[in-house]
Amino acid sequence: MTQPTLICGSLAFDKIMQYHGRFAETLLADQLHRVNVSFLVPTLRTEYGGCAANIAYNLQLLGGEPLIMATLGQDGADYLERLRNFGIKTRAIKTIQDAYTAQCFVTADQDNNQINAFHPGAMQFSHENKVAEQGPLRLAIIAPDGRDGMLQHARDCAAQGVPFMFDPGQQLPMFSGEELLHFIEQATYLAANDYEFEMVMDRTGLTLEQIASRLDALIVTRGEKGSEIYAGGERHDIPAVPASAIVDPTGCGDAYRAGLLYGIAQGYDWPTTGRLASLLGSIKIAHQGGQNHSFTPAEIATKFESAFGYSFK
Repeated sequence: MTQPTLICGSLAFDKIMQYHGRFAETLLADQLHRVNVSFLVPTLRTEYGGCAANIAYNLQLLGGEPLIMATLGQDGADYLERLRNFGIKTRAIKTIQDAYTAQCFVTADQDNNQINAFHPGAMQFSHENKVAEQGPLRLAIIAPDGRDGMLQHARDCAAQGVPFMFDPGQQLPMFSGEELLHFIEQATYLAANDYEFEMVMDRTGLTLEQIASRLDALIVTRGEKGSEIYAGGERHDIPAVPASAIVDPTGCGDAYRAGLLYGIAQGYDWPTTGRLASLLGSIKIAHQGGQNHSFTPAEIATKFESAFGYSFK
């Protein structure tokens, strides 16, 4: 039996709303200190979400072995059953009976910009889960979760000798420069989008080169411009894969990270790992929600060869 990849992060219900205009046409740059606006959102849907589930969903489709370590609330029974039906290991998910499952309220405009509000709920108890109780692990990712949980799980992974990817995401503003430095010291990999990474550099006072030198790999994503992987003193430019349609960016970063984790677990080189991650992001963006697309490992292999001209198997 192979060792699983531990997915530490949030489980959430996403309330996704679509605004048919542009935020930039409503938000006045010189009036942001006293914002009082309302966006008409003709469409509303509820999706199963959260970084941990989105990452695990994609990793399971690839043929990986994800193990989710997260917290659900009293309203999470259906979500737990859903994950089990996908074949995803749930033994490390803890139910918090006096809290609700985390809820994310997403409003996107016609340019795919997003304004989000997030109720953490049960996520605030994620520190009650312990890495040491999960048995042997191949690697881990610490994705956005409760602040205390992210700090605890990083310490736990380091103490257990489990290589892990730090993915601060939307929780990044919760951490001081000193805390981010400590995450980087403990982590094996760091993944962030370009905006998040600028914040990491600003808060830590480190340059890109200095951060990359402290890690086995630094991954910076840049949306439709592709991504960059800095590893072993080299920079690998990863092209974006054109999507069949641009429908919903929610969960694209999680799909990308699942590709990274799969490539690392399989021992692929960084150019191949990055390209696989890019392909997953392009598949996800053509579907609404973070877990409504599907593919088989064989289909991914075919799409990869078509996109890049060689096989990753």
